[in-house]
Amino acid sequence: MKPVPEPDDETPNLPGLRTWPAVYAAVLGVFVLWVGLLAWLSAAFR
Repeated sequence: MKPVPEPDDETPNLPGLRTWPAVYAAVLGVFVLWVGLLAWLSAAFR
C-alpha cells in the first residue's frame, strides 16, 4: 500500500487557480487587459 502524499504547502489555495503558473498567467492576463483598455480609451477620447 502506497502512502498518501502530503499536500504541498506552497499551493496558492485560490478557487480556479490551483498552481502558481496559473496565478502568474492570470495576473499577466489581467495586466495586459488593463493596458489594452487604457490604450483604447485614451485613443477613443482624444
